Amino acid sequence: MNLYNLILGAVIVLSVLLIIVIMMQPSKQNSAASAFTGGADQLFGKQKARGFEAVMQRATAVMGVLWLALLFALAYLSSH
Repeated sequence: MNLYNLILGAVIVLSVLLIIVIMMQPSKQNSAASAFTGGADQLFGKQKARGFEAVMQRATAVMGVLWLALLFALAYLSSH
């Protein structure tokens, strides 16, 4: 098994895990107004995530950065 196939497998597994983590995040707003504002009020708000929300946000960010780095590595390996 070469490095390309190993990274490709990791990207596939990480993609599935990332989808699961994103779907598990709790909803912050369930009103119809959030569809029009896009949640901008929470973007600039002073609310901090706590407990489960903080863990899920951090896990999503870490997995997203790792996923992107692996994709760049795949692109580099496929071009050489």
